[in-house]
Amino acid sequence: MAAQADLERRVASVRRFNRFYTSRIGVLHYLGSDFSLAEVRVLYELAHRTTAPTASELGKDLGLDAGYLSRLLRGFERRGLIARTRSDSDGRRSHLALTASGRAAFAPLGARSHTETAALLSALSESDQERIVEAMETIETVLGGAQAPPPFTLRPHRPGDMGWVVQQHGALYAQEYGWDERFEALVAGITAKFIEHYDPARERCWIAEKDGEPVGSVFLVKRSKTVAQLRLLSVSPKARGLGLGARLVAECEQFARAAGYRKIVLWTNSVLTAARRIYEAAGYTLVSSERHRSFGHDLVGETWEKAL
Repeated sequence: MAAQADLERRVASVRRFNRFYTSRIGVLHYLGSDFSLAEVRVLYELAHRTTAPTASELGKDLGLDAGYLSRLLRGFERRGLIARTRSDSDGRRSHLALTASGRAAFAPLGARSHTETAALLSALSESDQERIVEAMETIETVLGGAQAPPPFTLRPHRPGDMGWVVQQHGALYAQEYGWDERFEALVAGITAKFIEHYDPARERCWIAEKDGEPVGSVFLVKRSKTVAQLRLLSVSPKARGLGLGARLVAECEQFARAAGYRKIVLWTNSVLTAARRIYEAAGYTLVSSERHRSFGHDLVGETWEKAL
């Protein structure tokens, strides 16, 4: 009898917490949007996956009924929010990805979720913030949902990030290559133009974080209707060796495909050997090079590109 009573007490506690969590965190981020909570979950997964999943993979990971998920996906297709690409290995299967319209539709939802979560945590002391995170990680681990934590996380840019990108590039390239402040000025101009003309359906900035601190960045910007440009790839020394550079480049390619671009181009310098190895491994081809005098040094500029 005592064991049964203890079980009932625990069940009641879990259900009480579930109601509290859902009302406080799980639902409020998306109230007032045009999407249901299930639709937002699907959009979130497609926006953050590193590889395009199949419908069956998506349904399994989200725990959604196959018929219900199929109806959601058909609705997204009618609205032009997702696209299907036939699998190269199995013609019977297709992979799902957000279109440019889909990413634009999800962008304000993701931003709102981040803002509200940040506001919720900011009202607490740092020690209480850590207690909440540790408790959530414990729940996830015990219930079998947690895997080894990734060495880094990626997120869209937010206010304050452009200043970090400029400072990071200026300091890092001065230290490692001896480039002067004119390179920092160049980066400042690129980031200012990105913010002033930002098109969320066709452009993106990713900021990588490790242990809560920014450690990397990359930009994908519009060159023309069919050509995108990869810019300002950077990885802090403390985050090297984790595969971050390759991941940032892969994110650019995935976004560019979904946005409808047919080619990505980039410009770099021959002395940036680590970056060149990443581009080559990702399938980029060196198409031209020219000598130039910039940032206090004689350099060889290179143009690379990849057809999508």
